[in-house]
Amino acid sequence: MAATPPNAAAATPRRKVSRHRGEGQWAAGHFTPLNGNEQVKKDDDGLNVRTRIETVYSKRGFDSIDPSDLRGRMRWWGLYTQRKPGIDGGKTAILEPEELDDRYFMLRVRIDGGRLTTGQLRVIGEISQEFARGTADITDRQNVQYHWIRIEDVPEIWNRLEGVGLSTVTACGDTPRVMIGSPVAGIAEDEIIDGTPALEEIQRRVLGNKAYSNLPRKFKTAISGSPLLDVVHEINDVAFVGVRHPEHGPGFDLWVGGGLSTNPKLGVRLGTWVPIEDVPDVYEGVISIFRDYGYRRLRNRARLKFLVADWGAEKFRQVLQDEYLKRELLDGPAPGQPAHQWRDHIGVHRQRDGRYYVGFAPRVGRVDGTTLTKIAELAEAHGSGRVRTTVEQKMIILDVEEGQVDSLVDGLDALDLTARPSSFRRGTMACTGIEFCKLAIVETKARGSQLIDELERRLPDFDEPLTINLNGCPNACARIQVADIGLKGQLVLDENGEQVEGYQVHLGGALGLEPSFGRKVRGLKVTSAELPDYIERVLKRFQAGREDGERFAVWAARAPEEDLS
Repeated sequence: MAATPPNAAAATPRRKVSRHRGEGQWAAGHFTPLNGNEQVKKDDDGLNVRTRIETVYSKRGFDSIDPSDLRGRMRWWGLYTQRKPGIDGGKTAILEPEELDDRYFMLRVRIDGGRLTTGQLRVIGEISQEFARGTADITDRQNVQYHWIRIEDVPEIWNRLEGVGLSTVTACGDTPRVMIGSPVAGIAEDEIIDGTPALEEIQRRVLGNKAYSNLPRKFKTAISGSPLLDVVHEINDVAFVGVRHPEHGPGFDLWVGGGLSTNPKLGVRLGTWVPIEDVPDVYEGVISIFRDYGYRRLRNRARLKFLVADWGAEKFRQVLQDEYLKRELLDGPAPGQPAHQWRDHIGVHRQRDGRYYVGFAPRVGRVDGTTLTKIAELAEAHGSGRVRTTVEQKMIILDVEEGQVDSLVDGLDALDLTARPSSFRRGTMACTGIEFCKLAIVETKARGSQLIDELERRLPDFDEPLTINLNGCPNACARIQVADIGLKGQLVLDENGEQVEGYQVHLGGALGLEPSFGRKVRGLKVTSAELPDYIERVLKRFQAGREDGERFAVWAARAPEEDLS
């Protein structure tokens, strides 16, 4: 499908919107850059920075990097400067960017659909050990993130990744980010439709394509044909969700405009049924609407969710059909409710070919290069050489023969990567936190791991599905608003009036089963030291006051405030 070029002079003015002032929409004739980010992108496409990294910055070192590349365009190739060690959370919003910047980088490896071979995983692990001081976190968007990366080493890292078919292209920046997919696509017995062919075609059309390398802000994608709704489709800019049409068979239901951060919105259905062969065209239509009509004037309104909220589903669908697809879309059914709350594929599950896949739980997504290479060895010894990452910071080994399952599970246990986790190990996620993130206010990864141990000790028999998500700042990278217990990092006062690390609490958020944002109890903030006591107290009240079969999120929505404090 022909796309409107991202060059303002070449864009064709289209339908005016009814907002009271210009929002920086190219399609409304607003081509003048309206903020510093837009000016940086107009000056030079972010994709072009790779040449400077390879020929200049990697040879001359950190001090040679142009500031507009350092804090802007380098993101188009997955690079962010990390937080300088020793800067406490109280200074996060006070210091200038150059005061927060360390001379090392986070580098994000995109893993579309969570799909990896053991050869790729082994290379990821080797890079971690050689260039990243062992770091290799699994994210909640199926990626792997390194830390402590030197600019001098980036070309060699790219060479090794690309040698096994991996990339960091548009892993960050105002671009189409990693395209998440069901980690058991084409494998699970209960799958409605395998979205892999559509995902691969979208990658072919979009990645590295300058028609889509200057978006108003980031663009998040999800595709899954699993009835478990395993890609958090409700909080993506665009999502294709497997459904069965009563006349046309398996296809996809289209959702747009989801996203969290400081102004969370759930995606909305456009009411369409999209056959798999049409998914790439429809995807290009949606991302082109975002590029052409997205709000570029104010950075905090530049996500697709704000345009969808203003237009509504009916107008968005009409513009998609009339101006981009040039044809009508079929009406279609909504996806069904998932059978249960867990959507992470943890444990032992039968595949459609009679073999098994085994999902296991690292601690809050934190692994290291040595562990990743050992996972590759286990997968090669017990499976066919295929592994997957999930949107819950977990991993899966595929294609395990029945007689190999017990041996694999024992091998995972020996690495502290259990396939039989407690509810707390299984359901706790954490963002990067203050250890490396320049936006963070509090610690998250170590705190989450300690919390798991403490809750397992205090509540050894608790076996209800429960999600606990820790975030180091208000930006919700760890999806705090849609967790059973969401913890937003901030500085709070302890009993002595001292300022310490703590969390604002969100309770009863959910996706899949009755999606909703968590409830905030007035004035409820918990210090990091008090966190185990607080969660133990609330969970015991839940166990005592729940109705038969009632989920935590439902109980939290109706419980009196005194039971939640």
